[in-house]
Amino acid sequence: MTTFHGTAYIIENDYIDYTHGALKLSLPDRLNILAAWAREPLLPEIDPHAIAFLDTETTGLSGGTGTLAFLIGIGRFIGDTFHLVQYFLPDPGEEPAQLDAVEQFLAPCAALVTFNGKSFDIPLLNTRFAMHGWRKPYDGYAHIDLLHLSRRLWRDRLPSRTLANLEVQILGAARTEEDIPGWIIPQMYREYLLTGDPEPLQRIFYHNAMDILSLAALFTYVSNVLEDPVRIDLQHGSDILALARLFEDLGATTTATHLYLRGLEHSDADTERIPRQLYLDAIQRLATIHKHQDQQDEAIQLWEKAAHHSHLEAHIELAKYYEHQLRNYPAAIEWTESAIRVVKSPGYPAYQRRLQLPELQHRLNRLQRKASRFTAGSSEP
Repeated sequence: MTTFHGTAYIIENDYIDYTHGALKLSLPDRLNILAAWAREPLLPEIDPHAIAFLDTETTGLSGGTGTLAFLIGIGRFIGDTFHLVQYFLPDPGEEPAQLDAVEQFLAPCAALVTFNGKSFDIPLLNTRFAMHGWRKPYDGYAHIDLLHLSRRLWRDRLPSRTLANLEVQILGAARTEEDIPGWIIPQMYREYLLTGDPEPLQRIFYHNAMDILSLAALFTYVSNVLEDPVRIDLQHGSDILALARLFEDLGATTTATHLYLRGLEHSDADTERIPRQLYLDAIQRLATIHKHQDQQDEAIQLWEKAAHHSHLEAHIELAKYYEHQLRNYPAAIEWTESAIRVVKSPGYPAYQRRLQLPELQHRLNRLQRKASRFTAGSSEP
């Protein structure tokens, strides 16, 4: 490819009617919830064909002015075809041509999707453009970094949320033996600069292409899940509860309530072993939603359920309810004493016991005084 700054070396591939793992590669219909989560309000107004999926292969992971992006892969949809272009740097001195070609590709775009791009790829490219005194071509673009969303959605189930692991666990895709681990890529490029032999680089091109295809597929998957989480068939209770927390944080309490109930049903049916703390946290969060919506009966049922599992906050909420709502001081005392037993139980963290026990004892003393005054007043003729 000829540019104003010389020849840029590119590899182009088109993916037509392509299925990546279990997911057909296509653009999502709506991006409203993803935009709300990412705080990119203009994203739903952007033509989906103006979204670019970007990933780089570099000479190192440290960043800074000495690190080059020797391979910049970018894909976007042109019609129903996913068009992928990889911009290769055969010699560091030819970087201006490479960056010029990248700028031309990004010219019709308005949004970027990356995986850890906010922390690595984009700052690195910013440095490279600045080194040549150029303005970054994606200035003002909406930017969705799927690493942060992936951590939010799957941290409770997947020990690793790398793109390669999500590719297998979420998308159901598998790479061929042609792939290589990312940590070896910088060394392979340095060897190429010494020997001039380009053949081993084919594996780097494959690795980069698969990263971008997985990035595009993951983007579609999470967008579709966020747009219709109640109807989509999700198999893991921990995933459902993660979505519930996300929607609760977005203020979508109706959707969050549906998801909390659905996630708890998964756990109650033993379809998946949800960690105890995650299960209790979901009960407490759902109970709090009911409390704020003046649905006391629903909240009490959930607090009693959590209290059965020695959840301290549930004991405290029940004590508050019986004290302030029903003026049933004996019941409030009983729940406070039960909370104290939880805090004093073997295995309860000592540092939390030191913080919580004085407050609980203060609450108990206050309730006992209230109960005493109430009893004395009731016994007067």
